[in-house]
Formats: sequence, C-alpha cells, structure tokens
Amino acid sequence: MSESLVVPTMAEMLAQGIQPEVLFWVGCAGSFDDRAKKITKAFVRILNRTNVSFAVLGTEESCTGDPAKRAGNEFLFQMQAMMNIEVLNAYEAKKIVTACPHCFNTLKNEYPELGGHYEVIHHTEFLKSLIDDGRLTVEGGQFKGKKITFHDPCYLGRANKVYEAPRDLIQKLDVELVEMKRSKANGLCCGAGGAQMFKDAEPGNKEVNVLRTEDALEVQPDIIAAGCPFCNTMLTDGIKHKEKEGQVKVMDIAELIANAQDL
Repeated sequence: MSESLVVPTMAEMLAQGIQPEVLFWVGCAGSFDDRAKKITKAFVRILNRTNVSFAVLGTEESCTGDPAKRAGNEFLFQMQAMMNIEVLNAYEAKKIVTACPHCFNTLKNEYPELGGHYEVIHHTEFLKSLIDDGRLTVEGGQFKGKKITFHDPCYLGRANKVYEAPRDLIQKLDVELVEMKRSKANGLCCGAGGAQMFKDAEPGNKEVNVLRTEDALEVQPDIIAAGCPFCNTMLTDGIKHKEKEGQVKVMDIAELIANAQDL
C-alpha cells in the first residue's frame, strides 16, 4: 500500500486559481489521533482514486468548537467558530466534507447563526454520491460474505437523520449487514459524545462503551463498522475490555471501502 497521498491545501489551490469541488475538514481526531489518522488516509486514498478535486485547510484548520460547546463553554465555542468562519469565508468555501459527525453537526447546524453558511456532508454521504454518480465502484473483495454491524453515531443518526448512506455503502461490499437491537433512531451512544471523551467516568457499574460493545457482540459480527473517530475509539476499547481483539475488528466505512478496493 503506497502512502504517496496527494493532499493539497486551500492556500495552494488558491495560488493556482483553482476552487476545489470540496473542502475536506479533517477535524482534531483525524489530524492527531493515530487510529483516526488511518481513517483520514483511507478517505484521501478514495478521493485520489476517484479524481475528486479537494483541498484541506492544513495548519489553518482549528477545532470546530464542538467539545467546548458541549462542555458548556459557549464563549470559547464562539471564538473558535468565528475564527474558522473567517478562514472558510476568505477561501469562499461552499461544500465541506468531513469524516467526523461532531464536526459535521457543528459546521452544518451551528455555524450558520454565526455567519458560516456551507453545504456540509458526512463522508459516508459523499462516498455514496460518488457511487451514485458512477465515479466510484465498490466490490466486496476481502469482505465478501463477512458479517458486519453498523453503529450509528449520535451526531450523524439521531441528530441529523443520516441512517441509510452508511448502510448502503456496507451492502455494496457483498456482506451480511446485521442490525443491533438498538439501532437507527434507537441507537445507543458510544459514551464519547457531549465532551464525555475528555473527562473521567462517573460512578456506575458499567461503562457506556462496554454496554454498546455488548450490543454489537450480541449479533456476532466479524466487523463493527463505525462512521465516527470517537465511536471507533470507544468501540475498540470495548472490544479490548471484552477480550475479543483479533476476533472482531472495528473499522470506519472509508476504511472498509479503501481496503475492499486495495487502495
């Protein structure tokens, strides 16, 4: 697998007088977390393969402010948001794609009131549009016949009603898609949302991520598919807790598609 990824920045594109089709918002997790970086790379490999004109902000990208807002620091959120909006508007960004539902929800629903108006798309929706437009073809490859269950991220599912795009992508892989008892509108949080990712657990007899992992293991999947870097971390930790490492994998939808295509 070659790592010669082509990732232009908006500044480089602007210098050439090019306005890319989409701005890829990488997000904090996708930039700094070692596991989430693999999701970022998988998505970029797909963008490169399908010749999508895209760019990133690079060092000009800052946190969207989601954790600050969820933790109750509205002032910090607005400061971070205004800074990002200034940068995005300077580049005349119109269409933003991101692999993080937290960034997705914040950019889509909370930036408009501060002057940031963009078409914001989750990477699963974008990948589905590439398939629908005939720009990307997907076959099962190494996943053919495998049993996969999909965990709905809160900010993608319940908050924004995106349920079908990730499932459509999974089914394109010629796999058996099995639903957990709590899925779609009744999905259970992985335990990381609302800035919980960054604080200690509260008193109780079981971690939320372990409870959610048990939901997944009940349907005996080969792979738990996720569409969020935070969910990915929580479910991976849940798998370790249940001592199922090596038996059950946790993979992002972009990784499933990139790996099926041997990108």
